Amino acid sequence: MKLHYFYDPLCGWCYGASPLLQAAAALPGVSVEMHAGGMIDEEEGRAITADWRAYVMPHDKRIAQMSGQPFGDAYYDGLLNDIGAPLASNPPIAAVLAAPRLGIAPLAMLARIQRAHYQEGRRIAEFSVLSELAVELGADAASFQAAWQSARDEAETHIDDTRRQMGRLGLRGFPSVVLEQDGKLERLELSGWLGKPAELAAALAEKLPKPAVAGDDALFCTPDSCR
Repeated sequence: MKLHYFYDPLCGWCYGASPLLQAAAALPGVSVEMHAGGMIDEEEGRAITADWRAYVMPHDKRIAQMSGQPFGDAYYDGLLNDIGAPLASNPPIAAVLAAPRLGIAPLAMLARIQRAHYQEGRRIAEFSVLSELAVELGADAASFQAAWQSARDEAETHIDDTRRQMGRLGLRGFPSVVLEQDGKLERLELSGWLGKPAELAAALAEKLPKPAVAGDDALFCTPDSCR
């Protein structure tokens, strides 16, 4: 069984869904293939503003309530007041792409980046922060720099490919998961599983080799909004 996970590092609902993906990935016989969507393009030059803080705060409160994922004071009162801090998906996506070359699971790199952003209030669009996170996960700093720089050159192609796949599969935003099993593809809606990683893992386990798959009030982010 393979889960195709369509995500963005700056998608709040992806952070809310992080325990679900980790629980699924821990199941024997399940692999997760990650597809990053580049929700906030670096070339847009976007940054934290007072308007951004006012916009994301109610969404973040809802995500926390529904998923149980913690949002730290360093994020609410620190980063969201750090006017001018860069907002860009491309640099952290490159870090996730670089991770397997350094012996780091991509899902683990993403989870650490999300925690740095939403709990620790750190600037995840900056190389220095990403390097510190990679070293924390066991990478050598020089090796990460080389791998990240190479991944930066690949990220644009990766993002374009992700968007094509999402269009072909009819996926509207992040997070989206498509279950691949026995040559068949099936959409797995995560919204009803938020805060229930063990239950999701059990449901997926039922679909594994012993005989044996788990609507449209979906919760997701797009470049224009979160709902």
